[in-house]
Amino acid sequence: MAQVLIVGSGGLGRETLAALRESPERFEPIGFLDDDPGRRGILVDGLPVVGTVDEVTEYPEAQVILATASPSSYGSRRRIARRLDLPAWRYTTVVHPRASGPPGVAISQGAVILAGCVATAPSIEIGAHSVLMPGVILTHDCTVGAFATLGAGVLLAGGTNIGEGAYLGSGSMIREGVSIGPWALIGMGSVVLHDIPPGEVWAGNPARYLRDSDEEYATTEGQL
Repeated sequence: MAQVLIVGSGGLGRETLAALRESPERFEPIGFLDDDPGRRGILVDGLPVVGTVDEVTEYPEAQVILATASPSSYGSRRRIARRLDLPAWRYTTVVHPRASGPPGVAISQGAVILAGCVATAPSIEIGAHSVLMPGVILTHDCTVGAFATLGAGVLLAGGTNIGEGAYLGSGSMIREGVSIGPWALIGMGSVVLHDIPPGEVWAGNPARYLRDSDEEYATTEGQL
């Protein structure tokens, strides 16, 4: 059984905790890490906030999961990963037992996949530290890049490619064969019919360009 620290005690952190608790034979959540000093020591859904993010060094044997996600700061997981500079083996991967998919779906270290997510074929890749909120559907030959965030109910048609760090708002639908550029932001409920360039914000049905993103990683790609 792995002891697990959850980085971020907000909504995604709480959802991640709930997913971990669905597999008590595999995971023992031991605390949240959060940089808000006012949260130290409080209980969040029965689990304490044990320190700041940098205090991960106090728990050298614990595994870690990055559980921050917000359209206003959707590069946060990459910033935290770079700040912590942990080896890949320190990160656990969380797949809710009520997510489903066939053998052969490739899930990279640090991904969070919540309840009701469905992968329909083994030819699907889910990148490191990506987050799939409840009810996401990935059909054949989809690729989700590292640090990408897919909101609740996102639908990826066959052959779509979601670039590193992209954020897809809840209920958005991506047409087959379409690519979403790295660090692009897609508004909730949007219907995307063609490729979206890196670092742009699109929304609507059909989705239309709104502006360039102000996310600091919006025009760059990178690795841990």
